[in-house]
Formats: sequence, C-alpha cells, structure tokens
Amino acid sequence: MQGTGGGSGVRVTRAEDGTVQIAVPAATGPAFTQAVLDVAGAVLTWPVLGTTALPSAEIHDPGRAQQWLWAVHGERVAATVHALAAEPPGASVDVTPPEPPESETALAGHAARLALGHWAARWWPASYTDGIPGLEPDLLGMELAALTHRCQQLFDDPGDQPDGDPAELLETHRAAVDPLVRWWQAARESASGPVRQLEDVLRLIDDAADCAGLEGDALRRLRSALETGTPHDPLGPHGLRTPLDLGSLFGRHGDYALTAGERLGAGGRVIARGAGTNDWRRYPPGFVDAAESAVSWTVSAVGAGRRIEVEVVADIAAPVSGVRLAAEVRVEGGPATRVSLARRGDVWAGRADLDVPASLSPRTRIEVGVLLPGFDPDSEPGSAADGRTDRDAVRALARHRLAAAARPAPQDTYTQPSPAPFLAEIVAVAADAGEDF
Repeated sequence: MQGTGGGSGVRVTRAEDGTVQIAVPAATGPAFTQAVLDVAGAVLTWPVLGTTALPSAEIHDPGRAQQWLWAVHGERVAATVHALAAEPPGASVDVTPPEPPESETALAGHAARLALGHWAARWWPASYTDGIPGLEPDLLGMELAALTHRCQQLFDDPGDQPDGDPAELLETHRAAVDPLVRWWQAARESASGPVRQLEDVLRLIDDAADCAGLEGDALRRLRSALETGTPHDPLGPHGLRTPLDLGSLFGRHGDYALTAGERLGAGGRVIARGAGTNDWRRYPPGFVDAAESAVSWTVSAVGAGRRIEVEVVADIAAPVSGVRLAAEVRVEGGPATRVSLARRGDVWAGRADLDVPASLSPRTRIEVGVLLPGFDPDSEPGSAADGRTDRDAVRALARHRLAAAARPAPQDTYTQPSPAPFLAEIVAVAADAGEDF
C-alpha cells in the first residue's frame, strides 16, 4: 500500500520490526516530556508539552488493539491498522480523520488524563527551592485507580499492562479512602470545592473495588457514605462541620525547610565551585529536589591533592537511610569519577579525591551530575544539559496546572477531561497556601 498524501491527519506505518505505528504530528522530546500508557497490544504516547488530542501508538498486536483503536483514533485509523498488519514492512498510509483532531472521543480524553496522571506520579517537578509543591501519592494513586477503571476498554491483561490494574492501585493507596470521603462530605456541606469530581472519583473507586472483590473497613465506609450521603467521621458528629485543613487531612507536611545537615568539612583552600546538572531521568521520583540549582559542588586544595565535595538538595520524601545516590564528576570531559552521596539532613552529600593535576585552575571545566546507581535508564553523556529547556518547560507546565487548581472555578467549566486539575494538585495548592475547606 502506498502513501495517500495528506499531512493534517495521522500516518500509519508498518515498521521494519513488524509493529504498526501511528504517528500523530507532535513535538518530540526526552522521556520526562512524554506521557505513556501500556494498553492492549500497544504503547500509547502523548507529549505533555503539546496540545495534540490523539496519542501516537506503537502497536505490537493489531488484533488485540482493535478493541480500543476505533474508540480512540476512529474507525478509519482502525481499519488502516488492520489492513497494514498484512502488508510488508515499509508500507504506510496517511489517514485524514473525518473530524478535526481537537474533537477527541470520550475514551481518548480519559486515556490522555490517565496517562498524564501516571506522568505526574513519575515526573512531577516537586521543588522546595522552586516553590513547586509535591503531589500526595496516595491521593493521586486513588484518582488513577478511578481513571483506570473508567478506561478498562484499553486493557485486557494486567499481567503485561502494568497501567491497567485498578485493584493494585486501590490496594497500594487505600490510605486515601477515608480522607477522600471526608473531603467530599465537607465540600458538599459548604457547597465549595470540586464536589462533582470527588463524587465521581469515589463512585468509580467503589465500583472498581466491587469488581475486584476487595474488602476492608475503609471501603465499607465508602460504600455506606455513597448510599446514605453521610460518611463515618472519626471526630464525631461535629467533626465534619469543622473546616478541613487539606494538608493535614492527607498527611502533607507544610513545615519543610531547607536545613543542611552537618557539613563534611573537606578542609583546604577552595579553588573552584559551581552548580551541577539535575537530570531527572537518572534517579527515581522522590529522591532529589527538582530545581535546576539542586546540585552544587566545591573543589578544594588539600595539601598537594584536590578534593571535591558535592551536595544535592533532597526531596522531602527522600529515604533517610538504606540507599545512597552518587555524583558523577568529569573534569574537562575526561573519565567519570563516582562520589557516593549519603543523606545528611536535607541534602545528599559526599566527597572524594580527584585524580587531577595540582595545577587545576578555577577555569577548568568540571561537570557534575547526580544519579542512583543501577537506575539511570535514559541518560546519555552530554544529554543532561541539553534538556534544560525541556525541564524549564515542565516546571512552567506544573506552575500553570497549580494556578488552574487554585482557581475557584467549578469542575463543570473544564471543556475536556485532560486539562482539569487532579485532586492531588488541588490539595497541593491548598496545603501550600494553608487554606481550609
């Protein structure tokens, strides 16, 4: 099959590796700018910094993918994928959708929101230094469980689709059930807050738990609250009438402050200092403050030798013990020296001797990055600094979403599911501002 021209729609291609690929015109970028979902027979990708309504897709099982293709990309694309699956590699067709791309289907909209939520769980640029509050993981996890249940048409086997199991999300994040119910009831009584969004999430959670056969006191209280409209309140009959501190309700700590731990005291004469590169791809979420300035280093002359001390601002949720990060130090592009970093107060810190000439000058190019040994799946030498523009764009996106979450607009005013703030974003803003509901 030959290409049919076009350019305003999507291109469907039979790739050399046997997959069928759906390419949607969109900006490309590093992993932290892509929202990804593993679905039946395929992997879907949306650019979080773009405005495309439809995802790109890499389809490894076109038969299984047919269960959702027509509902996400439309019948024309679904039929083209079916036809190209029987064609030799290299065949491609440009498909012009019957409707403009911005008129996404309901399933496509919910899928985009689910993918964005998984992106936020992995890449949200939480930073005390930059003033970007973190997202409460149990609350975000519960909303993802609800969205996953709503998007079950996308999935057919949790065994090879880790994003498609609402039961696992419910089990992992069930600590948020009771606080969610209290927030919903308080919002109803005060006629403020995201009442519809809260009720929608809670009903989806209840249905997902019922379908999975999950039980427990919190889930029983949720079912009772939805049936009667009156939740169990551990504070007694007057507890619900007290304004809610959302930060305390969901266990957020608003008193975090940067207080460096005991300095290592490398000693010697300081001959150079600078900032390193904070490449988010090189460590798991919750380890390092996402600010560009989070990594700093100092080189000192100690006798005839040279010693480097590295400090990295820790995320508020970073583990205190049992794990060590590492700094990777390169002098004038030479071989990397690893510096082990241990948690000391609110920083990761470590030091090591540098095998460099004693004539090292303050103008010597020293590059320092931070990573978790054994992690680091995406980084390539030299790529971290190049990603600063994308990291700045992600920070701008986070601030934009938090500003939207701070507006007192009702949930009904959002025209599509995917732009609406997550409940965890609303709580992050309220907790950061010290607001009550």
